[in-house]
Amino acid sequence: MDDTTTRPRRLALVLAATGALVAGALATTPAAAAPAHPDTGTTTIGARGFGCATAQPGRMSCLGRFAPRRVRTRAGRPVAPATTGSPTTVGLTPAQLVDAYGLGSANAAGRTVAIVDAYDAPTAEADLATYRAAYGLPACTSANGCFRKVNQDGAASPLPAGDYGWAEEISLDLDMVSAVCPSCHILLVEANSADIDSLGAAEDTAATASGVVAVSNSWGGAEDATELDADSHFQHPGVAITASSGDSGYGVSWPAASPYVTAVGGTSLSTASNARGWTETAWSGAGSGCSTQEAKPSWQHDSGCANRSVADVSAVADPNTGVAVYDTYNSCGTGSWCDLLLALGLAQGADGWVQVGGTSASSPIIASVFALAGNTGSIDQSYPYSHASALHDVTSGNNGSCGGSYLCTAGAGYDGPTGLGTPNGTGAF
Repeated sequence: MDDTTTRPRRLALVLAATGALVAGALATTPAAAAPAHPDTGTTTIGARGFGCATAQPGRMSCLGRFAPRRVRTRAGRPVAPATTGSPTTVGLTPAQLVDAYGLGSANAAGRTVAIVDAYDAPTAEADLATYRAAYGLPACTSANGCFRKVNQDGAASPLPAGDYGWAEEISLDLDMVSAVCPSCHILLVEANSADIDSLGAAEDTAATASGVVAVSNSWGGAEDATELDADSHFQHPGVAITASSGDSGYGVSWPAASPYVTAVGGTSLSTASNARGWTETAWSGAGSGCSTQEAKPSWQHDSGCANRSVADVSAVADPNTGVAVYDTYNSCGTGSWCDLLLALGLAQGADGWVQVGGTSASSPIIASVFALAGNTGSIDQSYPYSHASALHDVTSGNNGSCGGSYLCTAGAGYDGPTGLGTPNGTGAF
């Protein structure tokens, strides 16, 4: 039997077995979540990662994060998700992103954005179809030639093993390309594993595939000396390669530090009563700083870092002001019981519409803007630096403590968390 009378009892057993995990999640409950009466109320489970493996030497982690989730409680125990989500109740929509970044008149004319991630997302194409249909975007399928999924060698099979956390990352990446560039074709390249060799092979496959003009990488790991040899996987002139700057605040990750990529930081994006209609501040979780390994590129001239500075540009990444994503690959099935386990972090993946963020969102957004601009065959990573006037300068917020330096504090002109700024049309790309 699996009905509403038995679920609270079953959940109590689950909670007892995973007390430490749930206690940590519930520690984020805001005091304002007052109960409707003495036995019922709501609590908020704080933002957390997708469940991709933690990055280790030689292995990378995806950089997406779920927004905080509300659940209903009874006698102090979580018993059901507070909402199930829909295209209009979670996250920023395609129309909002296009409006915020001034992209309404741009068209990619079928140029291809490639997404590189680890492991397989078995429901990727079906979930992408649901996302695009929900917002009235044109279909992008393998049947009409718009969507293609391959392994790290460029073949349709065999595909890697599935992974719930990386599948959520894949959904985020595919949905952001669709949102910002519905006229783009999409190539998904799935690495066999999250190790550098596998992801590097996938990168080379993506960047050399026919029609690809931009490649997005929503993953990263700590810097070390091995990255200098691995940088060659990102050296593909004529293709714009973007990489997420990280989701742990001030500090540099690789491949964002590579001089061959456009490092993408993150912002908090909200509606506003100004001429633009939007306001942005630096997201506190965005990675930034001064590389310990990579030399200063000739096109960077900031004086507070003798090596490569991160980031270059940015886009929305804060999960609290995050984007809507559709994903159904999870470890618990369907229905409200699964939704509750997912909300509590006791299952992996998603069961429909979720609000997410992280610089995993900003990287595919910027890759898509490069595709819309259509200039990648004749420019390199220096282009945004010589066209910074075509960006929204983000001048407030910070991502940590670095003595008040621009490397962790947003201000006029270049800064670490947001780089040169966010798209204002395609002129800087």
